[in-house]
Amino acid sequence: MNRIAIGVDVGGSHFSSMAFDLDKKNFLRDSFSENDLDNHAPASEIIDVWGSTLRKTIRKVGLGRLEGIGFAMPGPFDYVKGIPLFTGENQKYENIYGINISVALRKYLELPIGFPIRFINDATAFAIGEDWMGNAEGFDRSLAITLGTGFGAAFLDNGLPVVSGDRVPEMGCLYHLPFEDGTADDYFSTRGLVDRYNGKTGKEVEGGREVAEAAQSEEAAQEVYHDFGSKLADLLEPWMSKFGVQVLVIGGNISRAFNLFGPALKDPFRQKGVNTEVRISELKESAAMAGSSRLADSKFWRRVSPLLKEM
Repeated sequence: MNRIAIGVDVGGSHFSSMAFDLDKKNFLRDSFSENDLDNHAPASEIIDVWGSTLRKTIRKVGLGRLEGIGFAMPGPFDYVKGIPLFTGENQKYENIYGINISVALRKYLELPIGFPIRFINDATAFAIGEDWMGNAEGFDRSLAITLGTGFGAAFLDNGLPVVSGDRVPEMGCLYHLPFEDGTADDYFSTRGLVDRYNGKTGKEVEGGREVAEAAQSEEAAQEVYHDFGSKLADLLEPWMSKFGVQVLVIGGNISRAFNLFGPALKDPFRQKGVNTEVRISELKESAAMAGSSRLADSKFWRRVSPLLKEM
């Protein structure tokens, strides 16, 4: 019987879980479960939503078949101990600060003591998923980025995240790097895209979809996307060259507008002789669940777990 694991994607307003066949490397799509939630809710309510969602997926595949559960979790988070470190400054999940999530969910789901519930950064889980069964599969060195509410990134070498050393920025991330008047996260995110469009046009749109729709006919919106792509190339190229990135995989909601910023991103690469393949994620949100499900694979866990303390 094939080994089955559950991957989890923790979002700001939703919680999703799905089972994966670790041996065949495929989704068990009938097991998908999702619920909306208020991330400012009391801890008991959040655990109830998470636990009830997981219970639906577990019932689909059977507890006896499960190797474990892996979480793709945004930071700040203690990925070794499974403890959230969110505060009011993070504007999400502040009420689960300091709770041991593994213990709370084992109790809620009546799981055996020691049943594997493991955690990894959500951007890293996305990269692992793309490397394992997505558009980075078959490449030795990859960079996966997510462009959406925030700017996530992870560098992988032979399937493992690289989180230290001279080849990558601190923690193997890009969001914290200084960029123009703030950080890369301020610029290469939905809020950055919207802020620049609003500033350029004097309008007050709230989401990236509105900017993308405007770009179908509006020169100002087209210029915002061109600027986004060319400046993303400026940020990425030095690190891609240093790491020797063979494939760049792009996910997140903004990736759906790749036709608007992709040419401006790829042109500087060509001009500088960077031969990296640029691909858009086809797995989308499922990539993070696929990547986190791999944490239940004991061989992979032994390789990746020593890196968690640096995330």
